Amino acid sequence: MQPSLQKLFTLIEDQRNETLKSVRHLTPEQFNFTSAPGKWSVADILSHIITAERFSILYLRKKIQGIADAKDTGLIEEIKMTLLKISQRLPGIKFKAPRFLVENTPTHKDLSTLEFEWESVRKEFKELLETIPQQHINRKIYKHVRAGYLNIQHALIFFREHIIHHTPQIKKLL
Repeated sequence: MQPSLQKLFTLIEDQRNETLKSVRHLTPEQFNFTSAPGKWSVADILSHIITAERFSILYLRKKIQGIADAKDTGLIEEIKMTLLKISQRLPGIKFKAPRFLVENTPTHKDLSTLEFEWESVRKEFKELLETIPQQHINRKIYKHVRAGYLNIQHALIFFREHIIHHTPQIKKLL
């Protein structure tokens, strides 16, 4: 894996492990507790993150087939990524999850199944990252629902920001 991708992947793996560590003490009832009807539980939040990553990887796998023909990202995409990062960190900004994501998100009722699933998704992502040569790192192969086409480094950064965005929800439930 390219060093720049390895560094970002290590960051999101450390973050995943910390997130899981923070919820391992929960009973199944606490893991699935919702504060009100229609609100998410810890299980729902983590299932949402895993599903978003899974769909991103499926999309990346498809786009990587034509990576040689994709255009490079530039200043516009850097600006979009900066704005996306800011939007993920501001507490007052809420996004409605894309409908296709909500409709295809299974809720992992137990933590062991969720951990296995997330580890599997990340393993698949790591294998995909290992196929990207240095000269293609800046290619537009990742499509974020709001920011548009970005590169693979942006995808890794978004995975990290997505967890940061949902961490206050998890902490509130804890």
